[in-house]
Amino acid sequence: MKKVQSPVDVSSLVLKAEKRLRKHIRTTLLEYSPHLSEISQSQVYLKLENFQFTHSFKLRGALNKLLSLTEDERGKGVVTASSGNHGAGVAFASKKLNIKGTIYLPQKTSSIKVEALRSYGANLKFYGSDCVQTEEQARKQAQQNHQVFVSPYNDPQIIGGQGTIGIELAQQCPQIDSVFVPVGGGGLISGIGGYLKSTHPSIQVIGCQPQNSPVMFESIRAGKIVERETLPTLSDGSAGGIEKNSITFLLCQTYVDDFILVSEEEIKQAIRLSLEKQSLLIEGAAALPIASFIKKRKEYIGQNIILVISGARISTDKLRDILCPSSG
Repeated sequence: MKKVQSPVDVSSLVLKAEKRLRKHIRTTLLEYSPHLSEISQSQVYLKLENFQFTHSFKLRGALNKLLSLTEDERGKGVVTASSGNHGAGVAFASKKLNIKGTIYLPQKTSSIKVEALRSYGANLKFYGSDCVQTEEQARKQAQQNHQVFVSPYNDPQIIGGQGTIGIELAQQCPQIDSVFVPVGGGGLISGIGGYLKSTHPSIQVIGCQPQNSPVMFESIRAGKIVERETLPTLSDGSAGGIEKNSITFLLCQTYVDDFILVSEEEIKQAIRLSLEKQSLLIEGAAALPIASFIKKRKEYIGQNIILVISGARISTDKLRDILCPSSG
């Protein structure tokens, strides 16, 4: 893949985030996978961010962003738009730091997602029929009220926070050959890849996306951020487009060595395997690294492999359809 110069010093962002965050977050386990290691003739480890507070890596970035605000910015409160892991991260961080946080949601957001966000004490507002309309309104309100809008990925502090996973990985597994990371907007892989390659340039950073929503892959291939219609996917946490001029595009150009795309059936199989072989409940986006590695495992024989398991949020309806497809 074509490489470009990094537009920001990711390693510095991550190290600063580490100082801010360490007492507020969990150091998540790096768990050896006997099954994946056996079928691949490699040493495979799972980075269990599904056991982070809020059950997702997103908390790291949200906390780092809020901790980096000035007293004036904290006093005015923050705004975001998300019915998923990012929203939960902002809600948790806002409550913990005693900052007023408002989360905008589409009007038809499922009651399960609404209840989950309210459990973190979130102040919710509903607007629009889809996520694009909702985010536009959230940004508009933040601007009008002179509040900070917390992006899910297009922000140096978000990237720095997610990159603290890289610090933990370097400490937990001194010899890493390849790390597989789910990719949506690119904040997670930018942080992890930027930090790890600053200390170990030979590490291969592999981006994992669903075939039904491979926007970052298509953008990297085109050499510019592209707009394309995406199909429904179990990996809803990584689905959708990329913000224009997002810094994560250039960071992915810099740090991502390759992309692997997986089908919906391969995602389902990875979720089932996680439950059966690891006793781990994971969401669709978290299954991407497992599915991607299994698909290409013959190319990584003898390596030390890290699969970043990004989160645990999956609805009971989706899980039932995956585990018992004939029941519908």
